[in-house]
Amino acid sequence: MRFATYKVDDQSYYGAVSEDGMIALSPDFSQWPTLRQALIAGGLKTLEHAALGKNVTHKDVTYDMVLPDTTRILCVGVNFPDRNAEYKDGTELPKHMSLFPRFASGFTGHGQPLIRPPESAQLDYEGEVAIVIGKTGRRIQAVDAYDHIAAITICNEGTIRDWVRHAKFNVTQGKNWDHSGAIGPWIVPFSDAVQLDDASITTRVNGEVRQDDTLSRMMFPIREQIAYISTFMTLQPGDIIVTGTPTGAGARFDPPVFLKPGDVVEVEVNTIGTLRNSIEDEA
Repeated sequence: MRFATYKVDDQSYYGAVSEDGMIALSPDFSQWPTLRQALIAGGLKTLEHAALGKNVTHKDVTYDMVLPDTTRILCVGVNFPDRNAEYKDGTELPKHMSLFPRFASGFTGHGQPLIRPPESAQLDYEGEVAIVIGKTGRRIQAVDAYDHIAAITICNEGTIRDWVRHAKFNVTQGKNWDHSGAIGPWIVPFSDAVQLDDASITTRVNGEVRQDDTLSRMMFPIREQIAYISTFMTLQPGDIIVTGTPTGAGARFDPPVFLKPGDVVEVEVNTIGTLRNSIEDEA
């Protein structure tokens, strides 16, 4: 089952996604005002049971960032071997993973435009799998890491490339422009390692494949990501880890090919679905 956060006539809901539309669940669970709060409470199974046999309530909806009230998003950078080679700096594969924070304000929902700011024309795409933590843990062993995942989703971790070089070693500025990325369309409850171990990521721009790889080729697998991150911070339900993008981002073309208004970016993960966004200039 898939769960989404969406709006109808400026009213926010969360619910189950069906082929015919949305099954609103939030009106029936006032104790969980948001999907993230339902997840934190361990309520995804309850939502699944509640959706069974229920009729579609909304067909024409606007998707929101799937967990818009999330408070902690950590992203893993340069996590595929070909991505490391793209930097052409002669360095060997890194001993430890690179990490940086993103904030919910930087993301929008499925079907909504990614916004290119007037300060830069270098808006780029990065298709990734994101995991949502469902169980608190500190110094989690890699073998136990999947026990701490509640759900998985898709991220287009949009980046303003020239702003990741505004400081000596900091990429935060280029990674947090309002509505420069997207997370969604929905979360899929995590129940089987196959959902991650056999997952593939394909990113298309205007129908052209730009990124195509599998999670099994990550330099730092998701189990190791959870183990490493939980070494220095306690992972909590609702935390999101964006796990890394394959080679093929626009900045690595010669010359670079950045996103422009009218472009459409699709990030497809075979075990989750497809996240689709257009590009617009900031009004």
